[in-house]
Amino acid sequence: MSQPTFFWYDLETSGINPRDDRIMQFAGQRTSLELEPIGEPVNILIRLTDDVLPSPDAVLVTGITPQMTLSEGVTEAAFLKTFHEAVAIPGTTFVGYNSVRFDDEFMRHLLFRNFYDAYAWQWQDDRSRWDLLDAVRMTRALRPNGIQWPVVDGKPTNSLEQLTQANGIEHANAHDALADVEACIAVARLIRTNHPKLFDWLVSTRHKNAVKTLVEKNDPFVYASGKYDSNYEKTTVVVRLASHPKGQGSLVYDLRHDPSEYIDLSPSDLVERWRWTRDSSAPTRLPVKTLQYNRCPAVAPLGVLDALSQQRLQLSLVTIQTNLKKLRAAKHFVKNVEHALAVLDQQQQQRIETLTLEPEAQLYDSFVDKADTQLLGVLRAADPAEIASVAEGLVDKRLRAIAPHYKARNFATTLTDDERSAWEAYRYGRLMEGGTKSQVAKFMHRLGEIAKTTTNPDKLFLLEELQLYAESIMPIQDA
Repeated sequence: MSQPTFFWYDLETSGINPRDDRIMQFAGQRTSLELEPIGEPVNILIRLTDDVLPSPDAVLVTGITPQMTLSEGVTEAAFLKTFHEAVAIPGTTFVGYNSVRFDDEFMRHLLFRNFYDAYAWQWQDDRSRWDLLDAVRMTRALRPNGIQWPVVDGKPTNSLEQLTQANGIEHANAHDALADVEACIAVARLIRTNHPKLFDWLVSTRHKNAVKTLVEKNDPFVYASGKYDSNYEKTTVVVRLASHPKGQGSLVYDLRHDPSEYIDLSPSDLVERWRWTRDSSAPTRLPVKTLQYNRCPAVAPLGVLDALSQQRLQLSLVTIQTNLKKLRAAKHFVKNVEHALAVLDQQQQQRIETLTLEPEAQLYDSFVDKADTQLLGVLRAADPAEIASVAEGLVDKRLRAIAPHYKARNFATTLTDDERSAWEAYRYGRLMEGGTKSQVAKFMHRLGEIAKTTTNPDKLFLLEELQLYAESIMPIQDA
C-alpha cells in the first residue's frame, strides 16, 4: 500500500444536479496527513458534450464557458483514465468542502456513465473520504479560539470564501476549483494548528465503523450538520432512536427539544410534522434526523461539551438529561416515528416512480450486476468500433442503454451513419422536447432574464458566448 495521503479536490460544474449536469473543471492537490503538499496540483478541464446546456448562472459564477472546455479540455473517458492512474492511488483520502453532498455525487455519476465502479474510488485499496465543512462547523461550535469566524448580515456563515477572508487567507479566485482547493487546505491547517486533538478526532471518525461505534452506544453525543440552526452554530446534542430501515445509519433525536410536544402524536401527525416548510407560522418541525454513517458526519462524545460550548450552543447538560429521560420513558414514540418514516419513504418512492429518468441518471436504482463487473473494463479498453458488440454482453439494461451515448460523447468521430442519426435523435429529445419546459427554452429564457439585469461587460460577454454555444449545438430533427 502507498503511504496514506489526503487528496483535496473541488469541481466546477455546469449546474447543481449531478444526474443531469456535468463536471467542467476538476482540480486537486495531494498532501501528507500533516497537510504538506506532495507533487504538483492537478487542474483539468473536461469537455462539455453536445447533449448538455450549462446553467447560465453557473457559468457566470465560474467564468468557464463550454467553448473553453472544448478548446482546452479532455473527454470524460480520458479524464477518468488519468484520474485512476494518477489520482485515485491506494491510501488516498479524498477531501473537499461540502464534497460528500456535492462533488462526490458528481464524481459517482461521472464514473457510472463511463463504465467504472461508482464507489470503489473511495473505499478500495485503503482509500476513504472526508468532508471539511462539517469539521469547520464543529470547530466553530466547540473550539473556536484562534480562528476568526465570519458573520454576514448578522448571521454566522461558514462560507469558504468568507472564512478565508476573515482569516487573511489568499483566495482571490473564489469559485475557481484550484483556488478553492488551496483555500480549503489553508482552512484545514488553521484548524489543525489551533485544535490538533479535535482535528485528529474528526479525521479518525471519517470511517463509517467509527461513527457506528459512537452512535450505537445509545448515549447522547454532539452532532454538527447543515440541517441544524445557524443560531446554534449548526450543532446540537442528539441520541439514537433506532436503526434506519435502509441500513448504513440511524434515526437521531435532537435533545435541544422537549419531546413532550411529539411523543403522543400519531404516525400520521408525525408525518406532517416531519415535512420541511418555509411557513414560519407552522408548528415546530419534528426534531428527528437520519444520520448516515457513510457520509462522514461530524460527531463527538458528550464529554467535549464544556461550559463555554454549552453557552455558545444555548444548550445545558440539565436540558439534555431532562429531555433524554422523557424520551426514554415514551417507548411508543420510537415505533410511531418508524411508522411515519415508512409512510414518507413510500411517498418519496412514488414520486420517484413518476419521473422519467435517463439511464445515466439511474445510478441509485440498483448496484451493477456482478456479472458485468469484469466486462466494464473490457468495454473501456475496447476499440470504439467494438463498443456496441461488447455492450451486448452486459446484463444491466441501464449500461446497455448508456453504451451508444458513451461512444458518442467520447469518440464522436468514430460514429457510423446509423449511430450518428441515433445520437442526433437522442439530443433532440433531450434538448428540444417539452416546449417551454425544454432544456433549450429554459436556457434561452434565463439568458434573457440575466441580460435585462446586468450591464457588466464581463457578464454580457459570457452571455453572448453561451448563446453562441447553444446555437452551435442546436439539434435539427430529420424531416
